[in-house]
Amino acid sequence: MNVLVILGHQHPGSFCHAIAETAVQTLRAAGHEVTYHDLYAENFDPILRHHQIPKDSPQDPVVQRHCEEVRAADGYVIVHPNWWAQPPAILKGWIDRVLRQGVAYEFGPSGQVVEHLAGKRALVFTTSNTPRDVELAVFGDPLENLWKTCIFGFCGVRDFRRRNFESIVLSTPEQRRQWLAEVRQATLDHFPAS
Repeated sequence: MNVLVILGHQHPGSFCHAIAETAVQTLRAAGHEVTYHDLYAENFDPILRHHQIPKDSPQDPVVQRHCEEVRAADGYVIVHPNWWAQPPAILKGWIDRVLRQGVAYEFGPSGQVVEHLAGKRALVFTTSNTPRDVELAVFGDPLENLWKTCIFGFCGVRDFRRRNFESIVLSTPEQRRQWLAEVRQATLDHFPAS
C-alpha cells in the first residue's frame, strides 16, 4: 500500500512527532510505501488565497505535489494535537489547500458529492490535555466528527479510525511508551503487512 503520513505539530520533540515517527517506521517495516510530511518542518503555507479556490485553478508546485500524493495514496495517517477542538492552523490550511474540489471530492451536475477518496482508509492520531470524560460530556468530541464525517466521510473514506491520547501534560515516560506500542498496533491493524 501507498500511505501518506501528515504531521501537524510545531515542536520537533513533541509526542505527536514520536507518534508520526512510530507510524512511519511501522508502515515501512510492514512493507508499505510511505510519503511523510512534517508540515511545520517543511514550512507549508496554509493560506488558501481567493484565486486558488476554483477547482481548475493553478496551484503552486508544493500544493500540486501534495494533491498528487493524496490521489496516489491508498490510505492516510494524520497526527496532530487538539487545539481548541481543531487541528493546528497549518494542518487546517493543508486540508483547505490539498483536500480540495477535484482532488478529494467534487460536485456532480446536479450538485451531488462525487467522492474521490472512496475505498481508501484513514487513521488519525490526536493528543490533548483534556480528560476523555470531559471531552465527551462537555465538547462532544468534535475532532471525531470533523475527521470521520466532515472530512474523510465527505470524501468517501469509510475505513476510518481515530485514537486520542490524553492527558499529555500528565503522562509519564512509561505511559508514553505504552501509547507508542498502541500506535504500532493500531497502524498494523489498519494497514496490515503487505
